[in-house]
Amino acid sequence: MTGEQRVRRVVIAGGGTAGWLAAAALSHQLGKLLDITLVESDEIGTVGVGEATIPTVRSFHALIGLDEREFLRATNATFKLGISFENWARIGDRYIHSFGTLGRSTWMGEFHHFWLHARAAGVADEIGAYCLEHEAAAAERFAGGEGQDTSYAFHLDATLYARHLRARSEAAGVRRIEGKIARVDRDGESGEIRALVLDSGAEVPGDLFIDCTGFRALLLGETLGVGFEDWGEWLQTDRALAVQTESTRPAVPYTRAVAHDAGWRWQIPLQNRVGNGLVYASAFLDDDAARERLLASLDGPTRTEPRLIRYRTGRREQSWAANCVSLGLSSGFVEPLESTSIHLIMIGITRLMQLFPFGGCHEGLRRRFNAQSRTELERVRDFIILHYKLTERDDSPFWRRCRDMSVPQSLADRIALWVEDAHAYQGAEDLFRVDSWVQVMLGQRLQPGGHHLLGRIMPDERLRQTFEGMRRSVRERVASMPAHGEFLKRYAA
Repeated sequence: MTGEQRVRRVVIAGGGTAGWLAAAALSHQLGKLLDITLVESDEIGTVGVGEATIPTVRSFHALIGLDEREFLRATNATFKLGISFENWARIGDRYIHSFGTLGRSTWMGEFHHFWLHARAAGVADEIGAYCLEHEAAAAERFAGGEGQDTSYAFHLDATLYARHLRARSEAAGVRRIEGKIARVDRDGESGEIRALVLDSGAEVPGDLFIDCTGFRALLLGETLGVGFEDWGEWLQTDRALAVQTESTRPAVPYTRAVAHDAGWRWQIPLQNRVGNGLVYASAFLDDDAARERLLASLDGPTRTEPRLIRYRTGRREQSWAANCVSLGLSSGFVEPLESTSIHLIMIGITRLMQLFPFGGCHEGLRRRFNAQSRTELERVRDFIILHYKLTERDDSPFWRRCRDMSVPQSLADRIALWVEDAHAYQGAEDLFRVDSWVQVMLGQRLQPGGHHLLGRIMPDERLRQTFEGMRRSVRERVASMPAHGEFLKRYAA
């Protein structure tokens, strides 16, 4: 029968950010077509350190009808214009990877080619001077909301975020069942998952199951036996310690990522506190020393005890197997450096809604979903590896190993293209834009040997006037912005 709906009962295994984002999106967009149940246990904690996002979060919030001011108030969120990288190429270095667009590009070439020509001619400032978000972040100013074209994301409290999404989902008809999953029953003939069996003995049957059980991947990994592809040879950190502290100064509109001799630490300012963490490679730093290092780096009194999170970087060989789709940590993990975890959950949910298997979990749908998921995650992986590879640090075994390691061929090709001709690109499955690649490569001191000569077409005086005009325009807009804290109080009061 054409148009027959064989998949109606959707069961989400696990809550947290991944589970409740899936519930909120599916109920908002497809709620009239689906019966959605989420199973979680209050006794099982979540990782809960995904407190920084990238600008795609705003599009997803619009997709699920989430009001921005309501969200800010519910999650103690602040605004984010980028990430401040400190001590990465060399100790003492600092650059900002902002979310903005660099200057003005043409069909023939990106802005940085013009900038390289102007820089050589002595008429251009640092490249960040031609990006509104870069300069606003550096000045700790912000203006957003309706009528503004600023590109921004958020810092948020992940626990409050899941709680807010849960309330919206349950109001939209999602059924939540409290309980631990004791086992997963499969159909004897098809091998598909038939039901979740809880420790109470209750069964939760479904047609499609969404695995949001974190690193354990209870459904996709343990039950369906989908293997894990390890990326530890390139991304050597495998542990993080997280702790909350009191705020000691107004919140800044950027995340801090400060490198240390065995990894890096984050600082994420919220309205009411600061999220802190130390990411490290256990082969180069033991847990006790990591704890001492984290506590010594804090600016304010602690509100929680440091929590240890062990992880492996890599991905499941498939994100969708049989009638099970994995989201979040159950499908793979790169590491928190560029705040991609929440985005990867959201794009997975978006992709699932586009390819939703109403007529059954056919092989063609799975192949398409898995191919897109694999390519995007590998491109994110390459961008994260770039930060480690492009170091000049020689002060510790960890950084020497990062500097000297071989990288995936896909990344090696990108680096060569930049070094030889200053070319950077964004492919169809790439999350990070040309502007991001350029800011990180220049920020990590990777200078190109050549560039497109389109800048020579412009007369010298016009080139000088053009760059002065762009610089002045950015300065004037930043000067008109309020301090980040002032805007936040007014906007989310």
